[in-house]
Amino acid sequence: MNKVFITGASGFVGQKLLSAIDDKKNTLRVLSRRNLPGFDTIVCDLNSGVIPQDALKGIDTVFHLAGIAHDSHKQDEQYISVNVKATEKLAKLAVISGVQRFFYLSSVKAGGSVLHGSSITESDQDEPEGIYGKTKREAELKLLRIGKQSGMHVSIIRSSLVYGPLMKGNLGLMFLGIKRGWFPSLPKVNNRRSMVHVDDLVNAILFVAEDSKTNGEVFIVTDGVPHSSREIYEIMCVILGRAIPKWYVPKIVFNFLAFFSLGLRHKVNKLFEDDYHSSDKIQSIGFKPQRSLKDMNETYF
Repeated sequence: MNKVFITGASGFVGQKLLSAIDDKKNTLRVLSRRNLPGFDTIVCDLNSGVIPQDALKGIDTVFHLAGIAHDSHKQDEQYISVNVKATEKLAKLAVISGVQRFFYLSSVKAGGSVLHGSSITESDQDEPEGIYGKTKREAELKLLRIGKQSGMHVSIIRSSLVYGPLMKGNLGLMFLGIKRGWFPSLPKVNNRRSMVHVDDLVNAILFVAEDSKTNGEVFIVTDGVPHSSREIYEIMCVILGRAIPKWYVPKIVFNFLAFFSLGLRHKVNKLFEDDYHSSDKIQSIGFKPQRSLKDMNETYF
């Protein structure tokens, strides 16, 4: 990689990738909604649908991380605008601009729902649930089609739930809740969830980028270990220096509370559902995750 373009560079994963690529002394350009001091920044809101025609001039490699994740305040049209239409426009501009390689950060949600007790692979494609998963899958299909038609190298990385320092979303909320003492002690439910440390995810992205055999392929990235919600809870307690409670709130209580609120029901389902995915494919070509849940609050870059 010599001349690199990154979208979503100010995000949780993007900041780590930006740091890792910058350490390799590449020429960098980023696309962001705000100026990033010290970097050649294309200030652009992908929701507007307008990407400057010269944004990718002279660029060899694109890492497209920007997108709308799970956000109850966003309308379906915004997911479609950013996750699908803007991704397609960026890829077509990349072809016109002579970009050689295009890497897209997708999500395991693009692969569809997980049946209890099963492990999903890249070939186990089902209809994605929810607008987030559907738009990520649609973007994947468009990118693979553009890559095949144009000859531009396109690879897709499907990330599982990401943990690490300053993690966001439900994991960050859970960590904060345990720290402040209001998050309930979870029961021992034998669910299985796939997760990945942010540093391992970035290393996986760079690993895929350095292998020419990854062209036209989709790779799931996890830390290789299934985690139960109770295990996640206990490790967070240990990291925060809190004693692990000997008692727990029975799952029937969570189910009872969820009965009265659709929003709460969604959170309870997310907390205890199976969401287990296999990363055997990327590991079969040499990638090995180095972090585990105990490294949740540590960084190595």
